[in-house]
Amino acid sequence: MHTKLKWFSVMTTFVMLCILIGGALVTKTDSGMGCGRSWPLCHGQVIPENITPELVIELAHRIFSGLGTFMVAGLALWSWKTIGHIRETKFLAILSISFLIIQALIGAAAVIWSQSDFVMALHFGISLISFAAVLLLTLLIFEVDKKFEAEKLIVPKRISVHFIAITIYSYIVIYSGALVRHTEASLVCPDWPFCFNDAVGFNFNMYQWIQMGHRLAAGLLFIWIVYLAIVIWKHHRQVKVLFHGWNISLLLVCLQVLAGALIIFTRSNLYIALMHAIFITCLFGVFSYFLLLVSRNKKNLQRLSPGNSSGTEEEPDTTYTAL
Repeated sequence: MHTKLKWFSVMTTFVMLCILIGGALVTKTDSGMGCGRSWPLCHGQVIPENITPELVIELAHRIFSGLGTFMVAGLALWSWKTIGHIRETKFLAILSISFLIIQALIGAAAVIWSQSDFVMALHFGISLISFAAVLLLTLLIFEVDKKFEAEKLIVPKRISVHFIAITIYSYIVIYSGALVRHTEASLVCPDWPFCFNDAVGFNFNMYQWIQMGHRLAAGLLFIWIVYLAIVIWKHHRQVKVLFHGWNISLLLVCLQVLAGALIIFTRSNLYIALMHAIFITCLFGVFSYFLLLVSRNKKNLQRLSPGNSSGTEEEPDTTYTAL
């Protein structure tokens, strides 16, 4: 069912991932001005004359962003028409288009007028929300064929609170990481996990605070995910969506921490830095899916309690319903 839509949704999700990684590549290679102060053209030309690596990177990112805009718009309209009866579809369709346009406008403003590092760090986070919305639309499309055991899942209340909080917190961690990139603070602390060595002390400058603040925030996120993994392994192993989904989260955060350490040890190797961005993007996508499941709790509780129209029945911590 909806085979063409499924393929298109997967391709759109992949293109959105490329846009995110392309933005990180532009920042890491300092290619933001590769096309000068001209937007959407390069140096005011459709086909630029003086080709440089920075120009190629920036122009490729703009082309992918333009392609992604059309693909996301197409996916939103197609999903709205095909699976618009599913409660989350219209909201996600609007969200995906809106934030993609916002990130494009911020990118254009940065080229034409320049922006502070603190503003530019928002660029990645805004693109991330659009990516997450597209990913969730894709999962909704696949859910129609009952490929997931999640349509009628009730997430326990104590786990729900963690899922909501950790998604919000992870977004703060992501912003701090983007700020590290945009302020070029990746190597201000030559040691890992701490900032001290024999040659460079902690001088309390802004860049060291940004770097160590990000490390501390990321470390707390890692501990939080490990804690939830233990809880889910012990008490909710029978729920495949929670068990396997959180195992994926644990794997991604481990890879994320490893990549963060290797950035320091390899002195900011470009490929490792891009993998660092990929892992956190995928992790936020998984968190967003759990947030979607939590949003269905009230509806599923009302479905299980037809005589309770107010939906105020107390939710048992161990009750699940899954197809």
